[in-house]
Amino acid sequence: MEPATLFDDNPASDAVAERRRPVREGLISGALGGATIALWFLTLDVLQHRPLYTPSLLGSAIFRPGLASAGNPPFSVAMASLFTGIHFFVFALIGCLASWLLAKAERNPNLGFGLILLFVVFDACFAAFATISAGPVLKALTWPAILVANFLAATAMTIYFWKRHPKLKILP
Repeated sequence: MEPATLFDDNPASDAVAERRRPVREGLISGALGGATIALWFLTLDVLQHRPLYTPSLLGSAIFRPGLASAGNPPFSVAMASLFTGIHFFVFALIGCLASWLLAKAERNPNLGFGLILLFVVFDACFAAFATISAGPVLKALTWPAILVANFLAATAMTIYFWKRHPKLKILP
């Protein structure tokens, strides 16, 4: 007996593919969201003649908090790279969680409204956490830029999920 491949009409391989679907969708949606934010801030940084300033500043805030809180930390490719890696990892986790929740909501449409509510609460908690813990960063980055970045990332991820789950129904 030959091993199953992705192209078999084997019910067992279909079941495996279905279990992997949320992970695959989550990684793709997370990459879309992370890339959208990265491109947004790269564009803003280039327009202000300081490419990669934002990820360098955020990396310094995470890995060298004393340096970041003292003022404007020097640009560092290492800090920009570390932050970008963490940024994409976190977005992959968020994407996987969202994909898993959407798969649950497809089977039970009553969960859809709770999923939307969870997204709103998550975004509000992110804003509160950023306000409390990232004072020096918020002096360098403006709230409108952060809100637009989050909106663009959420839009990119939503469009991807909408195309992947066209039959999703949300009931109150």
